[in-house]
Amino acid sequence: MDYYGFYTGKIFDAYEYLGAHPDETGTVFCTFAPAASSIQVIGEWNGWEGSPMGKIHDGNFWECRIPEALPGMMYKFKITGPDGSVVDHCDPYGFQMELRPGGASVITAPSAFSFTDQKWMRSRNPRKEEPLNIYELHAGSWRCREGEATDCWYTYEELADLLIPWLLENHYNCLEFLPLSEHPADISWGYQNTGFFSPTSRYGTPDGLRALVNACHKNGISVLLDFVPVHFALDSYGLSRYDGTSLYEYPHQDVGVSEWGSCNFMHSRGEVRSFLQSAAWYWLKEFHFDGLRMDAISNMIYWQGDPARGVNNAAVQFLQNLNSGLKERNPGVILCAEDSTSFPGVTKPVAEGGLGFDYKWDMGWMHDTLSYFQSAPEYRTRDYHRLTFSMQYFYDETFLLPLSHDEVVHGKATILQKMNGDYEKKFPQARAFYLYMYAHPGKKLNFMGNEIGQFREWDERRQQDWDLLRYPLHDAFLHFMRELNRIYLNCPALSAGDYSREGFAWLDCQSKEDCIYAFLRRGKGQTLIALFHLSDAEDVSYSLTLPGVSRLRLLLASDADTWGGPLHQIPEHPEEEENCFHFRLSAFSGRLYLVEK
Repeated sequence: MDYYGFYTGKIFDAYEYLGAHPDETGTVFCTFAPAASSIQVIGEWNGWEGSPMGKIHDGNFWECRIPEALPGMMYKFKITGPDGSVVDHCDPYGFQMELRPGGASVITAPSAFSFTDQKWMRSRNPRKEEPLNIYELHAGSWRCREGEATDCWYTYEELADLLIPWLLENHYNCLEFLPLSEHPADISWGYQNTGFFSPTSRYGTPDGLRALVNACHKNGISVLLDFVPVHFALDSYGLSRYDGTSLYEYPHQDVGVSEWGSCNFMHSRGEVRSFLQSAAWYWLKEFHFDGLRMDAISNMIYWQGDPARGVNNAAVQFLQNLNSGLKERNPGVILCAEDSTSFPGVTKPVAEGGLGFDYKWDMGWMHDTLSYFQSAPEYRTRDYHRLTFSMQYFYDETFLLPLSHDEVVHGKATILQKMNGDYEKKFPQARAFYLYMYAHPGKKLNFMGNEIGQFREWDERRQQDWDLLRYPLHDAFLHFMRELNRIYLNCPALSAGDYSREGFAWLDCQSKEDCIYAFLRRGKGQTLIALFHLSDAEDVSYSLTLPGVSRLRLLLASDADTWGGPLHQIPEHPEEEENCFHFRLSAFSGRLYLVEK
């Protein structure tokens, strides 16, 4: 290993040296614990009695070889700190862990899995000018085994068999997993980690995860992983006070404890940077993930996520080094930032002073749009410009439109439930809402269950309410979402010009009293017109002049009876005279038209 690079926070391959590495003569164990006074390896081969480790290199690393330690056996490091305290820790660089509530690492042999996605890996790219339709998923609660009260998860391989057909049928071309690195508490959803190099054992083995990713690639589906570079779990067997001191975390509580009660990484330490960079690259290189969504970037940009406390320059520099290093190793990977701040340059290249992400979640769009659709119709003239504001700042960054897990939990209500009105009135508004989302510039992300009109908030202990599809309105809503997704993937005007000012133009953003909006999208020689009427008035007449356009063809109408809307027949081509088109619009409706030459 490049020790100088390790100490200065430059390397991305520390996992190739640190951790447990079996070969034909046993297993070599190596860990970084500079303040420890002694370390022993305990495991299944010795009845959890200690085998001493010795200091190597500069005395900050500890190593030993144990012939009896074989792949599949569990182990921990028994670390005596400088104050004489003794704590058993899992391996920070361990490649596998036992099922919670146990916290032991597992010796893992080099992978025997053979990927067959070489062509895919050579051709992948960040898709700036392509459709990117992301299905965000929690692997343990998408579907669960029938008849099992607890731990009813499918394995990674079984998920592949069930999930890939669903993604293909519903026209999602990208899958994003909530964190899969090992974590002790189900209720953390994977965001409080103990095993940053260990795929959670809840769903099987590391090779099972490789098989899932490989199968997705075989079917043309990208796979992203939620990565947590900000904080880690407090559990004593994890990274917390690993060598008896604050090795990975801050020693001071005012910045050392996150808003979630976990430990904040100390990004100014080179050893911590090398650890996190190696973990990020590990998932991309060893599992062929196509990219990372990085959690809580706001809490790295600013101390404790609070702009009033100032910029955390060390963490910002870490992000720049991380992203530029990942891009140097594979330019085609996708790097997404969950960031709700107005910090400039999040998606600007590092060489130009930015953070180097490909995409930033547009939290402003999400909050404004959901707020608008939550408001009663009588207030929508007041709130009219909540739907126009996003385009005033949209070109400042490369934005992705998210409707994630965070929007369907903790009393926030699901996306469908957020829509104003009673049960039946929520559906037309949700259809118009989603049509607006998919017509709006920016890549798309939806959390599982959104597509079936889930009413119950997400609970990591239960699968989605698939029996809702027995009810006509939910079944029709699924089919509407399916057709909308299909159109999105097949109409270049909805994606090729996302980040070009030529790709979008308002046609009407002043019909405040009628709550009508109209805009066009352009891309790769195609032009589409999106039209929305979001008041509760029925059968509204509306005219729109489109110079140089003589014919429009209807692609999708959210108010068609096919999807549960009120209209049985909607003209495929609206009436036109001298480039002026005339429409009859239902309450809470959206239309998408193709400009025909």
